[in-house]
Amino acid sequence: MAERSTAAVDVADNSGDEPLTAQADESTADGAAQNRERDTENDEAQGSGGTESPGKASPPELHSGHKLARRYRLEECVTRLDGFSSWRAVDEKLRRAVGVHILPADHSRARSVLAAARSSALLGDPRFVQVLDAVEENDLVYVVHEWLPDATELTALLAAGPLEAHDAYQMVSQIASAMAAAHREGLAHLRLTPGTILRSSSGQWRVRGLAVNAALRGITSDTPQRADTEAIGALLYASLTQRWPYENDAYGLSGLPKGVGLIAPDQVRAGVHRGLSELAMRALANDGATASRHESACTTPEELVKAIGEMPRIRPPEPVFTAPPDYQRTTYQQGSYGRQAPRPGATQPLPTPPPPLQSRTGKALKWAVSALLIAALGLGSWQLADALMDRSNKSEDTDQTQTTDGGNKAPAKPVSKPIAIEGARDFDPLGEDGSENPNDIDKIYDTAAGTYWQTSYYTSSDFGRLKSGVGVILDLGKVQQVGKVTVTFVGDTSVELRAASGDTGTEPTSLDDYTKVAEGSGASVTLKPGKTVKSRYLLVWLTDLPKQVDDGKFRGRIVDVKVSS
Repeated sequence: MAERSTAAVDVADNSGDEPLTAQADESTADGAAQNRERDTENDEAQGSGGTESPGKASPPELHSGHKLARRYRLEECVTRLDGFSSWRAVDEKLRRAVGVHILPADHSRARSVLAAARSSALLGDPRFVQVLDAVEENDLVYVVHEWLPDATELTALLAAGPLEAHDAYQMVSQIASAMAAAHREGLAHLRLTPGTILRSSSGQWRVRGLAVNAALRGITSDTPQRADTEAIGALLYASLTQRWPYENDAYGLSGLPKGVGLIAPDQVRAGVHRGLSELAMRALANDGATASRHESACTTPEELVKAIGEMPRIRPPEPVFTAPPDYQRTTYQQGSYGRQAPRPGATQPLPTPPPPLQSRTGKALKWAVSALLIAALGLGSWQLADALMDRSNKSEDTDQTQTTDGGNKAPAKPVSKPIAIEGARDFDPLGEDGSENPNDIDKIYDTAAGTYWQTSYYTSSDFGRLKSGVGVILDLGKVQQVGKVTVTFVGDTSVELRAASGDTGTEPTSLDDYTKVAEGSGASVTLKPGKTVKSRYLLVWLTDLPKQVDDGKFRGRIVDVKVSS
């Protein structure tokens, strides 16, 4: 990761521009067309503007059907602003839709646009809309990026109303994690708006416009991390209230009333989740807001990610099942088969059927059945009393024999008791460095909520075919009988329980020293050995990893481990 960050800065330095840690903007393609007036209003609402003039360069005269590099065919111009234009295009070589930003090569921002595009492409994080190509050709500079036809802008989602608490939680969690990763590589956005946040059909949230749009608009900042954190807080505020947290209207959302200042989301709209409301105020605290419980402000995406991790996890809403329509009997079931159908529009009440057994025969039958039931109950009671008396006599006769036999033959089943975990360490005997996040290993048996130990990330669920697994060694302090081990994961994970020999005096360091005694798969797995196991050292061995929702990577996460006898 250090090499990637260095490369990103080198690109900017060689082009004669400022490092990209202080530049970012919103991508204006991939979405609905915006005119010059709307973009100007959005700039003012965001509170930041371009620091450079577009110069004397004019947008190139392009039209639908024009081809770039004999490959990218322009289809529709979605933005034309400040000397550059953005298009929806088709990559004829790969037969897929793409987005293209185009500006003249002599434009005052052309060099910084190329540098930003190459730096963004080096990041390669799937949570961002990817830059596919950055070219200077025939007096033009153009940047090609992904086009996501199945994704929906946050702007469109908020037009229908505020997000549910779980959706807002997922949005801020994924966006904050993505921006924290970008800032670690020296890249900022500075113009995170509802138009730059996309939700795919699978529920993943993605960010577009990293670095490239900053260069297109010439927006800079001396505190890029603080600016992006405030922007994420504004997105969360808007998602909870359907209001923009400033006085000016922006992005199709109404601003706050004049003169009231920045008030908490749960004071703007009833029913807002209290924890998310406080989180939004902590992210916006740099603009004068104060959290209701006076937590410290979040000034970087990393601090925001940490604050989200300390919150109780918000569960998705329960599915709502609609009641089936009332059962409609057919004409045949109503007994009118073969009769003349009623005239259309005429309402005919259904005749109420008479109560059953209302005749003299029915009454007599009911009395007879009642008498039989009473007789049967009396006979049964008499037989039961006789059987109980007979059993009492037999028990008196055999009392001496039972006493000499020693009482109960079946011993009482031992009660399961929890076994304390004295210590743990990561176990990666098949890896190159032999270690997997050792500093977080104690989180698997602490009592804190929302903490977990995680493995490194891999390109597939089978550890990128690099090794067969990775795990955690549990030290029970002494040799004890193990009845079951319960492991809670983030995501469905395949796991094996392995035990060292009971007479082992020291902790084994080889995988072959641990014998598999149970296995399972799921988000919460109870591993019960098929036979008695006595051991001091247990190995929780992960064999198949889930794809995590927040970062889209394959990695194992152990939330909690409990051992009992």
